[in-house]
Parts: sequence; C-alpha cells; structure tokens
Amino acid sequence: MTTLSRPPADPSAVRPPRNTLKNWLLFGLQDSRGSHQGPGGVPAAQEKKHPWWQVMCLTGVDYFSTLGYQPAIAALAAGVISPLATLVLVAITLLGALPVYRRVAGESHRGEGSIAMLERLMPRWGGKLFVLVLLGFAATDFMITMTLSAADATAHLVQNPMAPGWLQGQSVPVTLFLLALLGAVFLRGFKEAIGIAVVLVAVYLGLNLVVVAASLFEVFTHPLAVGNWWQAISTSHGNPLLAVGFALLVFPKLALGLSGFETGVAVMPQIRGHASDTEEHPAGRIQGARKLLTTAALIMSSFLIVTSFTTVVLIPEHEFQPGGQANGRALAFLAHEYLGNGFGTVYDLSTIAILWFAGASAMAGLLNLVPRYLPRYGMAPGWARAVRPLVLVFTLVGFLITWLFDADVDAQGGAYATGVLVLMTSAAVAVTLSARRRKQRKRSFGFGTIAVVFIYTTVVNIIERPEGIRIASVFILGIIVISLLSRVRRSFELHATHVHLDREALEFMSDEMDGPLRIIAHEPLRLSEEAYRQKLDSAIEVSHLPLDYQALFLEVVVDDSSDFETELQVRGITRHGYRILEVHGPVVPNTIASVLFHIRDVTGLMPHIYFRWTEGNPVTNLLRFLAFGEGEIAPVTREVLREAEPDITKRPWVHVG
Repeated sequence: MTTLSRPPADPSAVRPPRNTLKNWLLFGLQDSRGSHQGPGGVPAAQEKKHPWWQVMCLTGVDYFSTLGYQPAIAALAAGVISPLATLVLVAITLLGALPVYRRVAGESHRGEGSIAMLERLMPRWGGKLFVLVLLGFAATDFMITMTLSAADATAHLVQNPMAPGWLQGQSVPVTLFLLALLGAVFLRGFKEAIGIAVVLVAVYLGLNLVVVAASLFEVFTHPLAVGNWWQAISTSHGNPLLAVGFALLVFPKLALGLSGFETGVAVMPQIRGHASDTEEHPAGRIQGARKLLTTAALIMSSFLIVTSFTTVVLIPEHEFQPGGQANGRALAFLAHEYLGNGFGTVYDLSTIAILWFAGASAMAGLLNLVPRYLPRYGMAPGWARAVRPLVLVFTLVGFLITWLFDADVDAQGGAYATGVLVLMTSAAVAVTLSARRRKQRKRSFGFGTIAVVFIYTTVVNIIERPEGIRIASVFILGIIVISLLSRVRRSFELHATHVHLDREALEFMSDEMDGPLRIIAHEPLRLSEEAYRQKLDSAIEVSHLPLDYQALFLEVVVDDSSDFETELQVRGITRHGYRILEVHGPVVPNTIASVLFHIRDVTGLMPHIYFRWTEGNPVTNLLRFLAFGEGEIAPVTREVLREAEPDITKRPWVHVG
C-alpha cells in the first residue's frame, strides 16, 4: 500500500451523477482542462480541421446574415444618405476593425479573442472584474444576435406574400418557436456543422448576387430614380460636404454591419494549418484566420456598398418605417418586387435559414465563452461547464428578451450595436497596449487612433440609443452578482486541477514510509532560522510530537488570490537545515487540502497537518480568506477537507494548538 509509484488522483476528474436526469443534463461535462463545444471549441488533435474558406462560412452565418436587415436599418437611420454613411462604415471596417482583428488572431490563436488579451494585461481582482464587465457586453452581443436574428427571420416569414394569413400579428410566438427550436438542437447535441454552414452561405450569397444584379439593372434602366435620389440629397443637405459630415455623424447607427469579427477569431481552432504548426506557434492557422477575416470583410463590404445604394434608390421611404414592407427586409422586398414572388419566397427561405443559423453561431459562442472564464474563476457552478444546462438558461433569457422587445428588429438594434462596439473597442485597446508594450510606435499610434474612433462610436451609440447600455448593464450586473455569489459558495472546494511533486519533495516523504506522515504548516513571511525553530518547538510541545521529530514544513505562497483553478507545483527545498514543501497557490487552506490529498494518494500514507490558531476576529479573518486567500487557515482547511472527502477514515487529519 505504501508506494510512490501509484498514479496520483486527478483533482479535475468529474464524478458522473447517479440521477438519470442529471446524467442527461450534464452529459459532456468538461473538466478543468476542458475543451468546449461550438465553433470556438478547441478540437482534439485527431479531430478533422478545415480549410480557412470553409471556416469562413461558419463565422459568415453571423456576419453575412446581417444583409438580411442591415440595408433596411441603414436606410431607416440615415435616410437618403445611407450610401454615404455605409461608405464610412466600410472604411472603418477595412481600415480599422480588420487590422485590429488580424492582430488579435496572431496573439490569441486559441480562439480566446481580445478578452483574453486584456485578461493577461490586467491580473488580480481588478482584471477579473474587468473581464466580467466585458463578458456582460459579450453576452449582450451574442444574446441579442440570437433574438434579433430570430425576430428578423420571423419578419421574412410573416411578411412573405405566400404566408398564411393567421401568421399576421404572431411575431412573438413565431420568434419564440424559432428560439425553442434552436435550443432543442443544442440539447440534442450540437456539433460543428461547417458543411451546413458552407451550403447556407453559398446559397444565400448566390441569391443575393442575383438580387443585386436585378437591382442594379433596374437602377441603370431607370435613371430618373437616381436623379430623384440625388435631388433628395441636395434638397435635404444642400452642400455635398454637409451630407458627408452628416454621414460621419450618423455612422454609429450603422454599427450592426461590424458584427462577426469576434466570432471570426473564436473559430480559429477549427482552421487547418501547416504540417509544421505547433500549438505554441501555429503560423498556418494564424495565416488562415487572417485570410478568413480579410475575405469576409471584402465580401461583406462589397455587398453593403451596393445594397445600401439600390435599396434607398428603388424602395419608397415609407416602406422602411415600422410596419412597412421593407422594414428589416429591404433586399427581400426587392427580390419580390423585381424577381417575382416565387424567387422572393426562395430568397426568404434562404434568409430565414441563415438568420436562424446565425443564432446557432451566437449560442455556440456563449457556450464557449462561459465555460472558458467563469468556472475557472470559481464564479459559476460546476454544471456551467456542461452544455445542456447553459442552453436552457440562454434559451429562457432569449424568451425574456423577445417578450420585452416584442420581437422587434429595430428595437433590439441599439443593444446589439452596443455589445458589438464595446467588444471591438476592447479589441482595439488590447492591440494598442500590446503594440506599446513591444515598443512598436507606429503601430501603437495607428491602433490608438482606431481605438479612439471606436470609443467615439460607442459613446455616440450609447447616447443616441441608451436602451443598449441599459440591457448590457442588466447582463453585467447579473453576471457580477451571480459570479461573486458563486465564488463565495465555492470557496470551500478544492481548487487544484493537478498537483505535481518534484523529486526532492518525494524524497522528503520517503523517509516517513512507516507513517504517520506529519507536516507542520508554516507562514512563508517568517523565513529566519529562529522562526522555523520556534514553530517546531511549539508543535512538539503543544501537539506532543516526538522530541526527535525531523520537521517537514508546508508553505503556501499566495501569488494571485483572485485565481481559482490552478495547477500546483510542490517543490522540496532545504532552508536553514529544515525540510520544506513549498507551493504557490491562490488560497492557503484550499491549496493545503489539495496537497494533502495528493500526498495521501501518492504515498498511501495518511498525512497529519499541524496548525497554530489564527489571532484576530473570526469574521475579519473569514473576509480576509474570501478576498485575499488567507485568514482563518486551520478551520477552513478542515472544512475543505470535509467537503471533499465525506469518509472520515480517508480524510487527512488536522491538528490545531
């Protein structure tokens, strides 16, 4: 039984639940090292990866699907100068967002995105809270993507001339049905459907090419329509420079056309790289991701420029207003108007499919984002690593948002734009700080300028459409409150994902193979020879250790108390002639408990740990434990051990004197 060759227990292993319903809900529960489902997941080495252009279609169901509503939203926001405002949008896309995310792809090649870059730049509790705020905006972006896309799909269905009459006025129930159907797909088990995405994007872009060609033909064969449009600009704005200035001011309202870049970097792990790629330096994957981002931006920019012109020239202004036939579906209006109801219905079906699948992309993004951060921070229950419970939560939240916004595309546009713009601003700030840290002055200035543009755009959008920041604030507040409550609730869990003992540490314990294995807890702030001698003398006197006891001390060095899940490296060192097990961890009691369990499993001996009582007010010490990982060490260590091991005969002993 006493052997050092026994394989250590894995603290991250998840015990399968016995209840049948729990088994189904927690199927696929990832461990602490876990990979996550969805397009942003990290596939295993043996899993198939795909060419960059196929993965582009996966992110394209989110990015390209905005053609379903973007031209109508632009016309409603900017009126006759919609094409000029769209040119500003395209310029910022190609000269701002694209360079930023090409850099993000290079520095965050595992698909973590800009949030991970900022997390690395801002450690400890301040960084964690900042990440929680960004997660709130990300949740706003992805949740509104789901509900807005489903609402626009409903608009295309309800307003189709061939749709049955009973669908009129049923936008909310139809949207709820689409969201429920989306949730059902994930409950059944969603896998990366890149093949489906390729078909959807190819068909949708092909149909849009037909609509664009027919629209351009109508524009060029009816020059009077172009003349009326130009006259409207001249009449309403007089000087062309004023029109350009107004286009710059109205640009923030068109920010929905910037969506998709964050998803573009999230799907990077699915890209097939070069044979020489390594996980630390995947040059081929990064190159493929940059091709993906550039190609998608060029395709989308081309469509936005042309469609913003043809829609505002060919569609009467009143049709863009709420209740109008072109509201939220300008290109579908043109398809029915100039290519017939048969083609228009096919176009509607394609639009409905890609908009619905855009919701799938957003749902998968959430399923990647939450398990990547919150459980690792200890700020979500253990079941938050499982897909199905999260799907139920996100689907119910989607139901609530749809009901609050009455399945209105225009009403949700502000919240969507707020989420998108904050994430893009954070990405611009992250790459600016990265360039500055590497002393790249020209790039620092360029990215800093882009960051200023995005900050301006975000602020203007929040001022003009405050409903976006309101719903984002609800998400942020909810995430912070739930996260902190979860952190408190999980404070007595084991935090270690793995524990490793070096050779010296194992040799220290090999002298005690007859047992019991006695260890004295020591504060690493007192490292003098006198401190160790006093601690040993006190333990011998109070705890009745043998007078010839060869002391073995355990010291926990707290690096970042805001961390939760960590990998522990236990080093055996000798200081002033005393044997010491030194380990760095975020919380003293939990780290001690993890090390004790690991020693028990490796050696087959039951460890005994000896403490002194902590001085001070117990409430104050408990707060110090929650915030700084220190405080009431002895009783908290015992509680962590008790919760982790119900069998008292298998639980390491805690002695306090």
